[in-house]
Amino acid sequence: MCTVAEALVLSERPKQTAVLRRAWPFLKPHKVILALAIMLSVAATLAMTLFPSVIGWAVNRVEQRDLTGLYAAAGTFAALVVARMVLLRSAELWLARAGERVVASLRDLAVTRLAEAPLRFLEAQRSGDLLRRSTAEIADLASFVRSDLPDLLSVSGYLIFTTVMLLFYSWQLTLVLVFVFLPLAVLTMRWFQRGARVAFAAEAAEKASIAATYREGVQARELLVSRGAQQEWRQRFDRDAGRLRRATLVSEFVVLRTSGVTVAQAVADATILVLGGGLVLAWGMPLSTVAVFVLAMRQLFDSTNQLTSLIGQLQTSRVGLARLLDLLDTTARPKIGSNGVSVPPRGALEASSLHFSYVDGLSVLTDVSCAFPPGSRSALVGPTGSGKTTLAKILAGLYTADGGSVRYCGVPLEQIGPEQLRSRIMLIPQRVHVVTGTLRDNLRLVPSPPTDDRIDWALGELGLREWVQGLPEQLDTPVSATGDTLSAGERQLIGLVRAALVDPAVLILDEATADVDPVTGDRIERALDRLHADRSLIVIAHRQSTIDRLPHAVRLEAGRTKVSS
Repeated sequence: MCTVAEALVLSERPKQTAVLRRAWPFLKPHKVILALAIMLSVAATLAMTLFPSVIGWAVNRVEQRDLTGLYAAAGTFAALVVARMVLLRSAELWLARAGERVVASLRDLAVTRLAEAPLRFLEAQRSGDLLRRSTAEIADLASFVRSDLPDLLSVSGYLIFTTVMLLFYSWQLTLVLVFVFLPLAVLTMRWFQRGARVAFAAEAAEKASIAATYREGVQARELLVSRGAQQEWRQRFDRDAGRLRRATLVSEFVVLRTSGVTVAQAVADATILVLGGGLVLAWGMPLSTVAVFVLAMRQLFDSTNQLTSLIGQLQTSRVGLARLLDLLDTTARPKIGSNGVSVPPRGALEASSLHFSYVDGLSVLTDVSCAFPPGSRSALVGPTGSGKTTLAKILAGLYTADGGSVRYCGVPLEQIGPEQLRSRIMLIPQRVHVVTGTLRDNLRLVPSPPTDDRIDWALGELGLREWVQGLPEQLDTPVSATGDTLSAGERQLIGLVRAALVDPAVLILDEATADVDPVTGDRIERALDRLHADRSLIVIAHRQSTIDRLPHAVRLEAGRTKVSS
Protein backbone atom coordinates (compact mmCIF):
# COMPACT_ATOMS: atom_id res chain seq x y z
CA MET A 1 0.00 0.00 0.00
CA CYS A 2 1.13 3.57 -0.57
CA THR A 3 2.28 5.70 2.35
CA VAL A 4 -0.19 7.82 4.28
CA ALA A 5 1.36 11.13 3.21
CA GLU A 6 1.14 10.10 -0.43
CA ALA A 7 -2.46 8.87 -0.26
CA LEU A 8 -3.96 11.80 1.64
CA VAL A 9 -5.32 14.91 0.01
CA LEU A 10 -5.50 18.22 1.88
CA SER A 11 -8.91 19.05 3.27
CA GLU A 12 -10.62 22.05 1.72
CA ARG A 13 -12.22 22.85 5.07
CA PRO A 14 -10.02 21.36 7.83
CA LYS A 15 -11.35 21.06 11.37
CA GLN A 16 -11.05 24.18 13.51
CA THR A 17 -11.38 22.51 16.90
CA ALA A 18 -8.50 22.67 19.40
CA VAL A 19 -6.43 24.77 16.99
CA LEU A 20 -4.26 26.29 19.74
CA ARG A 21 -3.66 22.89 21.35
CA ARG A 22 -2.62 21.46 18.00
CA ALA A 23 -0.39 24.48 17.39
CA TRP A 24 1.30 24.26 20.81
CA PRO A 25 4.19 22.00 19.64
CA PHE A 26 5.15 24.79 17.23
CA LEU A 27 4.72 27.50 19.91
CA LYS A 28 6.58 25.65 22.68
CA PRO A 29 10.12 26.57 21.51
CA HIS A 30 9.13 30.25 21.92
CA LYS A 31 7.28 29.91 25.25
CA VAL A 32 9.63 32.23 27.21
CA ILE A 33 9.28 35.22 24.90
CA LEU A 34 5.53 34.54 24.56
CA ALA A 35 5.14 34.47 28.35
CA LEU A 36 7.03 37.76 28.71
CA ALA A 37 4.90 39.43 26.04
CA ILE A 38 1.66 38.23 27.68
CA MET A 39 2.80 39.36 31.15
CA LEU A 40 3.53 42.86 29.84
CA SER A 41 0.14 42.93 28.13
CA VAL A 42 -1.59 41.89 31.36
CA ALA A 43 0.26 44.60 33.31
CA ALA A 44 -0.77 47.25 30.76
CA THR A 45 -4.38 46.10 30.98
CA LEU A 46 -4.33 46.24 34.79
CA ALA A 47 -3.09 49.84 34.63
CA MET A 48 -5.98 50.74 32.34
CA THR A 49 -8.45 48.98 34.62
CA LEU A 50 -7.49 51.33 37.50
CA PHE A 51 -8.42 54.51 35.56
CA PRO A 52 -12.08 54.61 36.69
CA SER A 53 -11.08 53.93 40.32
CA VAL A 54 -8.67 56.87 40.32
CA ILE A 55 -11.35 59.10 38.79
CA GLY A 56 -13.79 57.93 41.50
CA TRP A 57 -11.13 58.84 44.11
CA ALA A 58 -10.84 62.31 42.55
CA VAL A 59 -14.64 62.76 42.66
CA ASN A 60 -14.60 61.87 46.36
CA ARG A 61 -11.83 64.42 47.02
CA VAL A 62 -13.81 67.10 45.20
CA GLU A 63 -16.98 66.30 47.22
CA GLN A 64 -14.92 66.59 50.44
CA ARG A 65 -13.07 69.70 49.16
CA ASP A 66 -9.74 67.93 49.71
CA LEU A 67 -7.36 69.77 47.36
CA THR A 68 -4.30 67.79 48.44
CA GLY A 69 -6.12 64.51 47.83
CA LEU A 70 -7.23 65.81 44.41
CA TYR A 71 -3.61 66.57 43.46
CA ALA A 72 -2.61 63.07 44.61
CA ALA A 73 -5.37 61.53 42.51
CA ALA A 74 -4.33 63.61 39.48
CA GLY A 75 -0.68 62.60 39.93
CA THR A 76 -1.64 58.94 40.27
CA PHE A 77 -3.78 59.16 37.14
CA ALA A 78 -0.90 60.70 35.16
CA ALA A 79 1.49 58.02 36.45
CA LEU A 80 -0.95 55.28 35.40
CA VAL A 81 -1.26 56.79 31.91
CA VAL A 82 2.51 56.86 31.46
CA ALA A 83 2.92 53.37 32.94
CA ARG A 84 0.23 51.95 30.68
CA MET A 85 1.77 53.59 27.63
CA VAL A 86 5.23 52.13 28.41
CA LEU A 87 3.84 48.70 29.28
CA LEU A 88 1.55 48.61 26.25
CA ARG A 89 4.29 49.59 23.79
CA SER A 90 6.65 47.06 25.39
CA ALA A 91 3.99 44.37 25.17
CA GLU A 92 3.33 45.18 21.51
CA LEU A 93 7.06 45.05 20.78
CA TRP A 94 7.57 41.68 22.48
CA LEU A 95 4.37 40.26 21.00
CA ALA A 96 5.59 41.31 17.55
CA ARG A 97 8.95 39.64 18.19
CA ALA A 98 7.35 36.49 19.52
CA GLY A 99 4.80 36.41 16.72
CA GLU A 100 7.40 36.91 14.02
CA ARG A 101 9.50 34.08 15.45
CA VAL A 102 6.53 31.74 15.51
CA VAL A 103 5.38 32.72 12.03
CA ALA A 104 8.92 32.44 10.64
CA SER A 105 9.31 28.97 12.13
CA LEU A 106 5.93 27.91 10.69
CA ARG A 107 6.87 29.32 7.29
CA ASP A 108 10.22 27.51 7.30
CA LEU A 109 8.59 24.28 8.43
CA ALA A 110 5.92 24.50 5.72
CA VAL A 111 8.58 25.02 3.03
CA THR A 112 10.67 22.14 4.43
CA ARG A 113 7.70 19.78 4.64
CA LEU A 114 6.68 20.60 1.06
CA ALA A 115 10.26 20.10 -0.14
CA GLU A 116 10.39 16.69 1.56
CA ALA A 117 6.84 15.61 0.71
CA PRO A 118 6.43 12.61 -1.61
CA LEU A 119 6.02 13.54 -5.24
CA ARG A 120 2.80 11.57 -5.44
CA PHE A 121 1.30 13.69 -2.65
CA LEU A 122 2.36 16.97 -4.29
CA GLU A 123 0.89 15.92 -7.63
CA ALA A 124 -2.44 15.18 -5.95
CA GLN A 125 -2.86 18.80 -4.78
CA ARG A 126 -3.73 21.93 -6.70
CA SER A 127 -0.54 23.98 -6.78
CA GLY A 128 -2.43 27.23 -6.12
CA ASP A 129 -3.84 25.81 -2.88
CA LEU A 130 -0.37 24.71 -1.71
CA LEU A 131 0.99 28.13 -2.59
CA ARG A 132 -1.72 29.97 -0.67
CA ARG A 133 -1.36 27.82 2.45
CA SER A 134 2.41 28.24 2.56
CA THR A 135 2.50 31.97 1.71
CA ALA A 136 -0.67 34.11 1.82
CA GLU A 137 -2.27 32.45 4.84
CA ILE A 138 0.99 32.58 6.79
CA ALA A 139 1.27 36.27 5.82
CA ASP A 140 -2.29 36.85 7.09
CA LEU A 141 -1.34 35.15 10.35
CA ALA A 142 1.74 37.38 10.67
CA SER A 143 -0.39 40.47 10.08
CA PHE A 144 -2.84 39.36 12.78
CA VAL A 145 0.00 38.81 15.27
CA ARG A 146 1.49 42.25 14.60
CA SER A 147 -1.68 44.30 14.39
CA ASP A 148 -4.60 42.58 16.10
CA LEU A 149 -3.26 40.16 18.72
CA PRO A 150 -2.07 42.95 21.10
CA ASP A 151 -5.50 44.58 20.95
CA LEU A 152 -7.23 41.23 21.42
CA LEU A 153 -5.22 40.42 24.56
CA SER A 154 -5.74 43.92 25.95
CA VAL A 155 -9.48 43.90 25.34
CA SER A 156 -9.99 40.40 26.72
CA GLY A 157 -7.97 41.20 29.85
CA TYR A 158 -9.84 44.43 30.40
CA LEU A 159 -13.20 42.68 30.23
CA ILE A 160 -12.12 40.24 32.95
CA PHE A 161 -10.35 42.72 35.23
CA THR A 162 -13.09 45.33 35.01
CA THR A 163 -15.80 42.84 35.91
CA VAL A 164 -13.82 41.78 39.02
CA MET A 165 -13.18 45.42 40.01
CA LEU A 166 -16.84 46.38 39.68
CA LEU A 167 -17.80 43.69 42.17
CA PHE A 168 -15.91 45.60 44.86
CA TYR A 169 -17.81 48.81 44.13
CA SER A 170 -21.39 47.57 43.87
CA TRP A 171 -22.60 44.03 43.68
CA GLN A 172 -26.07 45.32 42.85
CA LEU A 173 -24.91 47.17 39.73
CA THR A 174 -22.60 44.28 38.82
CA LEU A 175 -25.68 42.07 38.66
CA VAL A 176 -26.82 44.20 35.74
CA LEU A 177 -23.61 43.28 33.97
CA VAL A 178 -23.95 39.60 34.87
CA PHE A 179 -27.66 39.08 34.20
CA VAL A 180 -28.46 41.66 31.52
CA PHE A 181 -25.43 42.45 29.40
CA LEU A 182 -23.41 39.21 29.53
CA PRO A 183 -26.23 36.79 28.53
CA LEU A 184 -27.20 38.93 25.55
CA ALA A 185 -23.56 39.39 24.52
CA VAL A 186 -22.76 35.68 24.91
CA LEU A 187 -25.81 34.63 22.89
CA THR A 188 -24.83 37.09 20.17
CA MET A 189 -21.23 35.80 20.01
CA ARG A 190 -22.33 32.17 20.00
CA TRP A 191 -24.69 33.00 17.13
CA PHE A 192 -21.72 34.56 15.34
CA GLN A 193 -19.45 31.57 16.04
CA ARG A 194 -21.97 29.05 14.71
CA GLY A 195 -22.13 30.83 11.40
CA ALA A 196 -18.49 31.95 11.27
CA ARG A 197 -16.91 28.49 11.40
CA VAL A 198 -18.70 27.44 8.23
CA ALA A 199 -18.74 30.81 6.44
CA PHE A 200 -15.07 31.72 6.99
CA ALA A 201 -13.88 28.20 6.10
CA ALA A 202 -15.92 28.36 2.89
CA GLU A 203 -14.47 31.77 2.04
CA ALA A 204 -10.89 30.50 2.61
CA ALA A 205 -11.56 27.46 0.42
CA GLU A 206 -12.93 29.63 -2.39
CA LYS A 207 -9.90 31.95 -2.15
CA ALA A 208 -7.62 28.92 -2.52
CA SER A 209 -9.70 27.65 -5.44
CA ILE A 210 -9.57 30.93 -7.36
CA ALA A 211 -5.81 31.20 -6.69
CA ALA A 212 -5.35 27.68 -8.08
CA THR A 213 -7.49 28.43 -11.15
CA TYR A 214 -5.56 31.63 -11.83
CA ARG A 215 -2.19 29.89 -11.47
CA GLU A 216 -3.24 27.05 -13.75
CA GLY A 217 -4.44 29.55 -16.36
CA VAL A 218 -1.13 31.43 -16.27
CA GLN A 219 0.83 28.19 -16.61
CA ALA A 220 -1.33 27.09 -19.55
CA ARG A 221 -1.34 30.48 -21.28
CA GLU A 222 0.43 29.17 -24.40
CA LEU A 223 -2.12 26.37 -24.80
CA LEU A 224 -5.03 28.74 -24.19
CA VAL A 225 -3.80 31.24 -26.77
CA SER A 226 -2.86 28.65 -29.39
CA ARG A 227 -6.22 26.86 -29.06
CA GLY A 228 -8.28 30.03 -28.74
CA ALA A 229 -9.61 28.84 -25.39
CA GLN A 230 -9.17 32.09 -23.46
CA GLN A 231 -12.93 32.66 -23.25
CA GLU A 232 -13.57 29.20 -21.80
CA TRP A 233 -10.88 29.72 -19.16
CA ARG A 234 -12.27 33.20 -18.41
CA GLN A 235 -15.72 31.68 -17.86
CA ARG A 236 -14.21 29.15 -15.45
CA PHE A 237 -12.41 31.94 -13.61
CA ASP A 238 -15.62 34.00 -13.48
CA ARG A 239 -17.48 31.02 -11.98
CA ASP A 240 -14.83 30.71 -9.28
CA ALA A 241 -14.94 34.47 -8.69
CA GLY A 242 -18.73 34.32 -8.38
CA ARG A 243 -18.50 31.59 -5.75
CA LEU A 244 -15.91 33.67 -3.86
CA ARG A 245 -18.17 36.74 -3.96
CA ARG A 246 -21.08 34.73 -2.58
CA ALA A 247 -18.91 33.20 0.14
CA THR A 248 -17.56 36.64 1.07
CA LEU A 249 -21.08 38.07 1.22
CA VAL A 250 -22.16 35.26 3.56
CA SER A 251 -19.15 36.01 5.80
CA GLU A 252 -20.08 39.70 5.92
CA PHE A 253 -23.65 38.87 6.95
CA VAL A 254 -22.29 36.60 9.67
CA VAL A 255 -20.06 39.45 10.93
CA LEU A 256 -23.16 41.68 11.11
CA ARG A 257 -24.50 39.37 13.81
CA THR A 258 -22.00 40.93 16.21
CA SER A 259 -24.08 44.12 16.09
CA GLY A 260 -26.33 42.45 18.62
CA VAL A 261 -23.73 43.34 21.26
CA THR A 262 -24.64 47.02 20.77
CA VAL A 263 -28.26 46.22 21.62
CA ALA A 264 -27.06 44.46 24.79
CA GLN A 265 -25.04 47.55 25.71
CA ALA A 266 -28.02 49.87 25.26
CA VAL A 267 -30.21 47.70 27.50
CA ALA A 268 -27.46 47.50 30.17
CA ASP A 269 -26.82 51.29 30.06
CA ALA A 270 -30.48 52.09 30.56
CA THR A 271 -30.80 49.60 33.44
CA ILE A 272 -27.67 50.94 35.21
CA LEU A 273 -28.85 54.57 34.96
CA VAL A 274 -32.22 53.73 36.49
CA LEU A 275 -30.87 51.36 39.17
CA GLY A 276 -27.84 53.53 39.99
CA GLY A 277 -29.96 56.66 40.34
CA GLY A 278 -32.38 54.81 42.60
CA LEU A 279 -29.55 53.53 44.82
CA VAL A 280 -28.13 57.06 45.18
CA LEU A 281 -31.51 58.61 46.01
CA ALA A 282 -32.98 55.85 48.14
CA TRP A 283 -29.99 54.16 49.79
CA GLY A 284 -27.38 56.88 49.83
CA MET A 285 -24.89 55.17 47.57
CA PRO A 286 -21.91 57.52 46.99
CA LEU A 287 -22.12 59.38 43.74
CA SER A 288 -18.45 58.49 43.11
CA THR A 289 -19.42 54.80 43.03
CA VAL A 290 -21.96 55.45 40.30
CA ALA A 291 -19.38 57.59 38.45
CA VAL A 292 -16.80 54.81 38.64
CA PHE A 293 -19.38 52.32 37.46
CA VAL A 294 -20.55 54.44 34.52
CA LEU A 295 -16.97 55.14 33.40
CA ALA A 296 -15.91 51.52 33.80
CA MET A 297 -18.98 50.27 31.95
CA ARG A 298 -18.37 52.78 29.19
CA GLN A 299 -14.80 51.52 28.77
CA LEU A 300 -16.08 47.98 29.09
CA PHE A 301 -18.55 48.52 26.28
CA ASP A 302 -15.91 50.24 24.15
CA SER A 303 -13.67 47.21 24.68
CA THR A 304 -16.55 44.93 23.73
CA ASN A 305 -17.10 46.90 20.53
CA GLN A 306 -13.41 46.62 19.77
CA LEU A 307 -13.59 42.90 20.45
CA THR A 308 -16.47 42.44 18.02
CA SER A 309 -14.47 44.24 15.33
CA LEU A 310 -11.51 41.92 16.00
CA ILE A 311 -13.54 38.74 16.14
CA GLY A 312 -13.88 38.52 12.35
CA GLN A 313 -10.13 38.81 11.86
CA LEU A 314 -9.62 36.30 14.66
CA GLN A 315 -11.85 33.80 12.88
CA THR A 316 -10.04 34.40 9.59
CA SER A 317 -6.71 33.76 11.30
CA ARG A 318 -8.14 30.69 13.01
CA VAL A 319 -9.21 29.24 9.67
CA GLY A 320 -5.83 30.08 8.12
CA LEU A 321 -4.01 28.44 11.04
CA ALA A 322 -6.23 25.36 10.74
CA ARG A 323 -5.43 25.10 7.01
CA LEU A 324 -1.72 25.50 7.72
CA LEU A 325 -1.83 22.84 10.47
CA ASP A 326 -3.67 20.56 8.05
CA LEU A 327 -0.78 20.99 5.61
CA LEU A 328 1.85 20.33 8.30
CA ASP A 329 -0.02 17.33 9.73
CA THR A 330 -0.63 15.79 6.33
CA THR A 331 2.98 16.14 5.19
CA ALA A 332 4.45 14.88 8.48
CA ARG A 333 5.96 11.44 8.17
CA PRO A 334 8.70 9.40 9.84
CA LYS A 335 12.17 10.37 8.70
CA ILE A 336 14.98 7.94 8.07
CA GLY A 337 17.53 10.75 8.01
CA SER A 338 21.24 10.12 8.28
CA ASN A 339 20.59 6.92 10.31
CA GLY A 340 19.36 5.06 7.23
CA VAL A 341 21.24 2.05 5.95
CA SER A 342 24.57 3.03 4.38
CA VAL A 343 25.03 1.81 0.81
CA PRO A 344 28.07 1.73 -1.52
CA PRO A 345 28.61 4.54 -4.06
CA ARG A 346 28.08 2.09 -6.95
CA GLY A 347 25.78 -0.90 -7.16
CA ALA A 348 22.88 -2.69 -8.85
CA LEU A 349 19.31 -1.40 -8.99
CA GLU A 350 16.63 -4.10 -8.98
CA ALA A 351 12.85 -4.01 -9.06
CA SER A 352 10.72 -7.06 -8.34
CA SER A 353 6.98 -7.68 -8.69
CA LEU A 354 6.02 -3.99 -8.76
CA HIS A 355 2.36 -3.03 -8.69
CA PHE A 356 1.09 0.52 -8.92
CA SER A 357 -2.25 2.26 -9.38
CA TYR A 358 -3.20 5.93 -9.42
CA VAL A 359 -6.85 4.97 -8.93
CA ASP A 360 -8.12 1.87 -7.15
CA GLY A 361 -8.93 -0.86 -9.64
CA LEU A 362 -6.96 0.74 -12.50
CA SER A 363 -3.43 -0.71 -12.55
CA VAL A 364 -0.62 1.17 -14.26
CA LEU A 365 2.08 -1.40 -13.48
CA THR A 366 1.44 -5.10 -12.88
CA ASP A 367 4.09 -7.53 -11.66
CA VAL A 368 6.94 -5.48 -13.16
CA SER A 369 10.45 -6.83 -12.56
CA CYS A 370 13.74 -5.60 -14.00
CA ALA A 371 17.40 -5.30 -13.02
CA PHE A 372 20.15 -2.83 -13.88
CA PRO A 373 23.66 -4.06 -12.99
CA PRO A 374 26.43 -1.55 -12.16
CA GLY A 375 27.64 0.21 -15.28
CA SER A 376 24.76 -1.07 -17.45
CA ARG A 377 23.19 0.95 -20.26
CA SER A 378 19.50 0.31 -20.78
CA ALA A 379 16.61 1.77 -22.71
CA LEU A 380 13.11 1.85 -21.23
CA VAL A 381 10.74 1.67 -24.17
CA GLY A 382 7.09 1.10 -24.88
CA PRO A 383 4.00 2.79 -26.30
CA THR A 384 2.51 5.94 -24.80
CA GLY A 385 0.65 5.13 -21.59
CA SER A 386 2.52 1.91 -20.91
CA GLY A 387 3.85 3.21 -17.57
CA LYS A 388 7.44 4.17 -18.45
CA THR A 389 7.51 7.48 -16.55
CA THR A 390 5.72 5.95 -13.56
CA LEU A 391 8.27 3.12 -13.43
CA ALA A 392 11.12 5.65 -13.67
CA LYS A 393 9.73 7.59 -10.69
CA ILE A 394 9.42 4.39 -8.65
CA LEU A 395 12.98 3.34 -9.56
CA ALA A 396 14.21 6.78 -8.42
CA GLY A 397 12.33 6.53 -5.11
CA LEU A 398 10.00 9.43 -5.96
CA TYR A 399 6.93 7.16 -5.87
CA THR A 400 6.32 4.26 -3.48
CA ALA A 401 4.93 1.17 -5.20
CA ASP A 402 1.64 -0.30 -3.98
CA GLY A 403 3.29 -3.71 -4.03
CA GLY A 404 6.71 -5.24 -4.68
CA SER A 405 10.06 -3.64 -3.91
CA VAL A 406 12.94 -1.65 -5.39
CA ARG A 407 16.43 -2.36 -4.03
CA TYR A 408 19.76 -0.66 -4.47
CA CYS A 409 22.73 -2.85 -3.54
CA GLY A 410 20.17 -5.23 -2.04
CA VAL A 411 18.74 -2.56 0.31
CA PRO A 412 15.08 -1.42 -0.08
CA LEU A 413 14.95 2.24 -1.11
CA GLU A 414 12.76 3.17 1.88
CA GLN A 415 15.56 2.09 4.24
CA ILE A 416 18.14 4.36 2.63
CA GLY A 417 18.55 7.87 4.05
CA PRO A 418 17.13 10.60 1.77
CA GLU A 419 20.51 12.28 1.25
CA GLN A 420 22.18 9.01 0.24
CA LEU A 421 19.26 8.01 -1.95
CA ARG A 422 19.32 11.29 -3.87
CA SER A 423 23.09 11.00 -4.38
CA ARG A 424 22.86 7.37 -5.58
CA ILE A 425 19.85 7.53 -7.91
CA MET A 426 18.93 10.59 -9.97
CA LEU A 427 16.06 11.17 -12.39
CA ILE A 428 16.22 13.87 -15.07
CA PRO A 429 12.58 14.50 -16.12
CA GLN A 430 11.45 15.19 -19.65
CA ARG A 431 11.04 18.86 -18.79
CA VAL A 432 13.89 19.90 -16.54
CA HIS A 433 12.82 22.49 -13.98
CA VAL A 434 14.67 25.79 -13.84
CA VAL A 435 14.33 28.83 -11.58
CA THR A 436 14.54 32.50 -12.41
CA GLY A 437 18.15 33.61 -12.07
CA THR A 438 21.34 32.87 -13.95
CA LEU A 439 22.58 29.68 -15.55
CA ARG A 440 25.04 29.39 -12.66
CA ASP A 441 22.18 29.62 -10.14
CA ASN A 442 20.42 26.74 -11.87
CA LEU A 443 23.51 24.54 -12.08
CA ARG A 444 24.03 25.01 -8.34
CA LEU A 445 20.63 23.44 -7.53
CA VAL A 446 22.23 20.23 -6.26
CA PRO A 447 23.24 18.98 -2.81
CA SER A 448 26.36 20.82 -1.60
CA PRO A 449 26.28 23.71 -4.14
CA PRO A 450 29.46 23.52 -6.25
CA THR A 451 32.11 26.19 -6.85
CA ASP A 452 32.70 27.72 -10.28
CA ASP A 453 35.75 25.47 -10.67
CA ARG A 454 33.61 22.39 -10.03
CA ILE A 455 31.01 23.61 -12.55
CA ASP A 456 33.76 24.21 -15.11
CA TRP A 457 35.07 20.68 -14.49
CA ALA A 458 31.59 19.21 -15.07
CA LEU A 459 31.16 21.20 -18.29
CA GLY A 460 34.53 19.92 -19.48
CA GLU A 461 33.68 16.33 -18.59
CA LEU A 462 30.50 16.53 -20.67
CA GLY A 463 32.04 18.50 -23.54
CA LEU A 464 29.67 21.42 -22.93
CA ARG A 465 32.12 24.29 -22.43
CA GLU A 466 31.57 25.37 -26.03
CA TRP A 467 27.81 25.48 -25.46
CA VAL A 468 28.17 27.73 -22.40
CA GLN A 469 30.73 29.97 -24.10
CA GLY A 470 28.24 30.49 -26.92
CA LEU A 471 25.62 31.91 -24.57
CA PRO A 472 25.29 35.73 -24.32
CA GLU A 473 26.72 36.01 -20.80
CA GLN A 474 27.99 32.45 -20.35
CA LEU A 475 27.30 31.30 -16.76
CA ASP A 476 25.74 34.69 -15.97
CA THR A 477 23.17 34.32 -18.76
CA PRO A 478 19.68 35.11 -17.34
CA VAL A 479 17.30 32.15 -17.14
CA SER A 480 13.54 32.39 -16.70
CA ALA A 481 11.43 29.94 -14.74
CA THR A 482 8.79 30.18 -17.49
CA GLY A 483 11.23 28.61 -19.92
CA ASP A 484 11.14 31.45 -22.44
CA THR A 485 14.93 31.82 -22.48
CA LEU A 486 15.87 28.14 -22.93
CA SER A 487 14.95 25.46 -25.41
CA ALA A 488 13.84 22.00 -24.26
CA GLY A 489 17.25 20.64 -25.25
CA GLU A 490 19.12 23.30 -23.26
CA ARG A 491 17.04 22.40 -20.22
CA GLN A 492 18.17 18.80 -20.66
CA LEU A 493 21.78 19.97 -20.83
CA ILE A 494 21.29 21.73 -17.48
CA GLY A 495 19.95 18.46 -16.08
CA LEU A 496 22.98 16.55 -17.36
CA VAL A 497 25.42 19.03 -15.80
CA ARG A 498 23.56 18.70 -12.49
CA ALA A 499 23.91 14.92 -12.81
CA ALA A 500 27.65 15.22 -13.39
CA LEU A 501 27.94 17.40 -10.28
CA VAL A 502 25.98 14.88 -8.17
CA ASP A 503 27.78 11.84 -9.69
CA PRO A 504 24.94 9.32 -9.06
CA ALA A 505 25.36 5.56 -9.34
CA VAL A 506 22.15 5.30 -11.39
CA LEU A 507 21.03 7.99 -13.83
CA ILE A 508 17.51 7.85 -15.26
CA LEU A 509 16.50 10.12 -18.13
CA ASP A 510 12.89 10.58 -19.22
CA GLU A 511 12.67 11.35 -22.96
CA ALA A 512 15.98 13.26 -22.94
CA THR A 513 15.96 13.82 -26.72
CA ALA A 514 12.21 14.25 -27.28
CA ASP A 515 11.23 17.47 -29.12
CA VAL A 516 14.90 18.46 -29.42
CA ASP A 517 16.54 19.86 -32.54
CA PRO A 518 19.15 17.57 -34.19
CA VAL A 519 22.17 19.67 -33.14
CA THR A 520 21.16 19.76 -29.47
CA GLY A 521 20.11 16.12 -29.66
CA ASP A 522 23.59 15.11 -30.82
CA ARG A 523 25.11 17.25 -28.07
CA ILE A 524 22.94 15.43 -25.49
CA GLU A 525 23.90 12.03 -26.92
CA ARG A 526 27.61 12.85 -26.72
CA ALA A 527 27.22 14.20 -23.18
CA LEU A 528 25.45 10.99 -22.18
CA ASP A 529 28.32 8.92 -23.55
CA ARG A 530 30.78 10.92 -21.47
CA LEU A 531 28.53 10.89 -18.41
CA HIS A 532 28.07 7.13 -18.42
CA ALA A 533 31.48 6.12 -17.04
CA ASP A 534 30.86 3.38 -14.41
CA ARG A 535 27.31 4.38 -13.58
CA SER A 536 24.11 2.66 -14.68
CA LEU A 537 22.21 4.58 -17.34
CA ILE A 538 18.46 4.12 -17.88
CA VAL A 539 16.96 6.11 -20.74
CA ILE A 540 13.26 6.41 -21.56
CA ALA A 541 13.45 6.84 -25.30
CA HIS A 542 11.35 7.00 -28.46
CA ARG A 543 14.13 7.87 -30.89
CA GLN A 544 15.36 4.71 -32.57
CA SER A 545 18.85 6.21 -32.78
CA THR A 546 18.90 6.57 -29.00
CA ILE A 547 17.60 3.03 -28.47
CA ASP A 548 20.21 1.64 -30.87
CA ARG A 549 23.02 3.22 -28.84
CA LEU A 550 22.01 1.25 -25.75
CA PRO A 551 22.84 -2.48 -25.53
CA HIS A 552 19.85 -3.48 -23.36
CA ALA A 553 16.17 -2.59 -23.38
CA VAL A 554 13.31 -3.03 -20.93
CA ARG A 555 10.04 -2.97 -22.83
CA LEU A 556 6.76 -2.08 -21.16
CA GLU A 557 3.51 -3.23 -22.69
CA ALA A 558 0.20 -2.68 -20.89
CA GLY A 559 2.08 -2.19 -17.62
CA ARG A 560 4.12 -5.40 -17.86
CA THR A 561 7.80 -5.81 -18.65
CA LYS A 562 9.58 -7.62 -21.42
CA VAL A 563 13.39 -7.52 -21.22
CA SER A 564 15.35 -7.71 -24.46
CA SER A 565 18.94 -7.26 -25.63
